[in-house]
Amino acid sequence: MSQVWKEYQEQNKERFLNEMMDLLRIPSISAKSENKEDMTTCAEAVKALLLASGCDKAEVMDTGGHPVVYGEKIIDPAMPTVLVYGHYDVQPVEPLELWKTPPFEPTIIDDKVFARGSADDKGQFYMHVKALETMVKTNTMTTNMKFIIEGEEEVGSPNLGAFVAAHKDLLKADVILISDSSLLSMENPSLDTGVRGLSYIEVEVTAAARDLHSGTYGGAVANPVVVLSKMIASCHDENNHITIPGFYDDVQTLSDEERALINQAPFDEQEYKDEIGIKELWGEKGYSTYERTGIRPTLELNGIWGGYTGEGAKTVLPAKATAKISARLVPNQSSEKMTKLLLDHFRKIAPSCVTVNAFEHHGGEPYGTPIDSKGYQAASKALETTFGKTPIPVKGGGSIPICHTLESELGIKIIFMGFGLDNDGLHSPNEKYNIENYYKGIETIPYFHKYFAE
Repeated sequence: MSQVWKEYQEQNKERFLNEMMDLLRIPSISAKSENKEDMTTCAEAVKALLLASGCDKAEVMDTGGHPVVYGEKIIDPAMPTVLVYGHYDVQPVEPLELWKTPPFEPTIIDDKVFARGSADDKGQFYMHVKALETMVKTNTMTTNMKFIIEGEEEVGSPNLGAFVAAHKDLLKADVILISDSSLLSMENPSLDTGVRGLSYIEVEVTAAARDLHSGTYGGAVANPVVVLSKMIASCHDENNHITIPGFYDDVQTLSDEERALINQAPFDEQEYKDEIGIKELWGEKGYSTYERTGIRPTLELNGIWGGYTGEGAKTVLPAKATAKISARLVPNQSSEKMTKLLLDHFRKIAPSCVTVNAFEHHGGEPYGTPIDSKGYQAASKALETTFGKTPIPVKGGGSIPICHTLESELGIKIIFMGFGLDNDGLHSPNEKYNIENYYKGIETIPYFHKYFAE
């Protein structure tokens, strides 16, 4: 099989890349109402690409929000079935001025494709579409394949749970395969054994009914920007430990052996710092960087604003300040419980001189997958085949909110087999995806199906 796969992929690699880049040109930003038509355009494009690549059936299906694209290639009902999950929606592009190339005009620089959605997740889910084509065209399929490509992952998948619950028979499979994560490096391949959950809230602090003259009223009226800043700052101590009562109550404690497994991967601290432009590492005392970004929960300020931020000076005492705050959660923490904890905490700690409005945006549960499962072993063997090394099991720092729901509704395990890199700039300006990684994913995925069937 390997030789015919390699030959077919080599003959079609330029087309594979061009098709992915065409998909990247569609500004499918799920968070913005002005892109609603683009979301439909992108869903229809994904449907057409699934059909062209070998699916016998593909359709755009309503969810009450942005649509889901479903596709399938059923060879034999007696064969195992792999359900591929991905998402065609992308993050907003702001701040636009920090992009070196237009975010929806994919540009190749140093064998990397720069565009919004290149690594998250259009480039990654499209590897599976091209892997399907490879197996169909070479008549080497060993499993049935189903696809569920959604359009709301970047806004918390608010409608996908109900969609999955209503279509269990359609989505019936033996394992779920997701490429929406990263490798440690091309030299040190890895497989995520889980992702963190998420609680995302917004806190609005108001004092006066309008912006006030900072000379006339300053010193006599509370400044909401100052108050909100103090509230946020109080949530961490000098060791960067989160001080919110009850925040760590349900956190899973790992053994020394488990922590050693996480830290076995090579880590070049200077390279890490240079890549993202920081002077020194920062985080919760007593934990390594891999642990801080994988097994520990976090509380982060994602944005804060209030008062005058335009050009020049305007001496005002702001009437209102607002912050977006998120917590990444680890196994045993519940997003519902943690969201309530955060909302209650910010309402409680606010001084009586201001009014607080705090509300939830979205959340998702943490998820873990065992390394002794048939799916994980097939993925590990697939990477070992193409990389020449056994992949290192690691904990992913990001969140895929729908994972917990997918497993609970469909009763099957999820395998994370991502081919991105941590420096791909997900959610940031100048997001990129290495062409080498894209092709490596297309090369590796057919082996997963082969080994899973065996």
